[in-house]
Amino acid sequence: MRTPTITRLLVANRGEIARRILRTAHRLGMATVAVYSDADAGAPHVREAGSAVALGGNVSADSYLRIDKLLAAAKASGADAVHPGYGFLSENPDFAQAVLDAGLVWVGPPPAAIRALGNKAAAKQLALARGVPCLPGYQGSDQADARLQREAASIGYPLMVKATAGGGGRGMRLVTQAAGLQAALDSARSEALSSFGSGELLLERALLRPRHVEVQVFADARGHCIHLGERDCSVQRRHQKLIEESPSPAVSAELRARMGACAVALAQAAGYVGAGTVEFLLDENGDFFLMEMNTRLQVEHPVTEALTGLDLVEWQLRIAQGESLPLRQDEVRFSGHAIEVRLCAEDESFSPHTGRVLHFMAPAHARFDHALEAGAEVTPHYDAMLGKLIVHGASRAEAIAKMITALAGTQVLGLPTNRAFLAACLAHPVFRAGGALIPFLAEQGDTIRQALQAQQAQVLLPAALAVHFGAGSGAAQALPCPFGRSLRLVHGEQLLALTVTETGQGWLEIAAGAQRHTASCVRGGSGRLVVTVDGLRSEVQACRVADGRWHVLVGAIELWLKDESFEPAAGPAAAGGALELRAPFNGRVIAVSALAGATVRRGDTLLVIESMKLEHAVCATRDAVLGAVEVEPGRQVATGQVLLRFAA
Repeated sequence: MRTPTITRLLVANRGEIARRILRTAHRLGMATVAVYSDADAGAPHVREAGSAVALGGNVSADSYLRIDKLLAAAKASGADAVHPGYGFLSENPDFAQAVLDAGLVWVGPPPAAIRALGNKAAAKQLALARGVPCLPGYQGSDQADARLQREAASIGYPLMVKATAGGGGRGMRLVTQAAGLQAALDSARSEALSSFGSGELLLERALLRPRHVEVQVFADARGHCIHLGERDCSVQRRHQKLIEESPSPAVSAELRARMGACAVALAQAAGYVGAGTVEFLLDENGDFFLMEMNTRLQVEHPVTEALTGLDLVEWQLRIAQGESLPLRQDEVRFSGHAIEVRLCAEDESFSPHTGRVLHFMAPAHARFDHALEAGAEVTPHYDAMLGKLIVHGASRAEAIAKMITALAGTQVLGLPTNRAFLAACLAHPVFRAGGALIPFLAEQGDTIRQALQAQQAQVLLPAALAVHFGAGSGAAQALPCPFGRSLRLVHGEQLLALTVTETGQGWLEIAAGAQRHTASCVRGGSGRLVVTVDGLRSEVQACRVADGRWHVLVGAIELWLKDESFEPAAGPAAAGGALELRAPFNGRVIAVSALAGATVRRGDTLLVIESMKLEHAVCATRDAVLGAVEVEPGRQVATGQVLLRFAA
């Protein structure tokens, strides 16, 4: 058999994923080709590749998910190999087969292995045949609601509804009682169809307090397969990971060996070649059960790279060219502790946001895989992840400390991110003690958010000065307000009214009610302000975004302020509560359950909006009577657009 050689690699992905693949390909001396949608025409991965081919379109379905366009790009660019990255078509057996049929090298597992393992139901049957532990469930071909309801009654509650295709937490719903099953089936099926093109579901008994522990496997075409240890991915929201670490605080050497052996057995049963990840649920008794196998490299693979010192993309490329695994199982070495966090364009309540990056600074001493830069536009067409930070330490405590420092040194202004929320998670005593299970954020999220709000309250005055100077002359040394300037700023539900007066020689007085504060402010480099209030010095960065709000970073603490200094005070109608429900983010309305004239209760789902590849329920915030419904399913809506009106 001819041994393939890769000379020109096309990366069929975007953003930080494409940049990650390109980095290793360039180091190995390969020529590279990027592809891009219209929305990504100016993206960093396009500039960094040796050449680039336009796919057209904005949404994934018109660009990165078009097999015909990708193959045409490979032919036009002279590429002899295709790397799918992770996500998009990386687990699509039809794409893998089309690449091979075109005479190109496919950097991934064989199409037959993807088919055998990419479907959760088929993978579970294969695992059971090899003695891999699985949770009781139903994975049959009869998808009628009546059959699923009967099977659910047999399995018992709580249970999970899962899409058999795809992954990433999409098409997954927890059902705790029979009354909620039908809604979960409908919602999971809809999201699965949208994400994977298949609405097929399976049912599985749910573990309510497990860990999510996955094992990295690698196999070559000669039948050799090894594992590279485990990653604990238990800190999640909406079944999507936020923090990953290795080794897991709950996995001993003996348990690692057993889980690794099961992962290898499953991969070998499917004739696997390349990189794959076998995902398990680990209960509090130390028993583990198969969730699924992802037939691709994972977003969190840098955790394993940091722990082993290996380049897993290089392994992929070498195995695709017919080389053997470079290590035996007994030669794999693990060192220290590694942590990765996913920086996402979402607020502390996990709502996604779009917008323009107005200011960006990467941390000084951490690996940061990203595609961020000042001026970059975060659109609703792709998922909310902006990048991932990775650190390595001699111990878990050291790694946590390094990650908190790295997050503090990461600056992204212009749209909300979960940067501060991630740091608060890492600092939480439950996480520090290694006790974070999958329900961690559901149980501790409110406490973490309250801690963030308390931090923000402590820096309101430095933040207010940043707005004051930003809205003034722009020269911190020349404040043109000798008689005082009144500010009225809104932070969340709080109104901050104060007066800033120049007292001479660079000093200021801030009057907030009966309180008086002494302050000074000088402008530093890179647009930052050095603010001192009552002797406490802070470095402040601030940007005014398109909707008029100010995004302010005071040290590692960030907050949003609306300047209403030149607006009339709210009257009685506004004080009584909003009579409109507006879109919290850009997206497409996929369901409307609200009817004009209906009475709704606080917490009722009124609409479902799909944004950044996920479905989000928009709920009533209070009891009310609906006056008018302004949108219909299928309509694209923008942030702040009126969705519903309530009767007065």
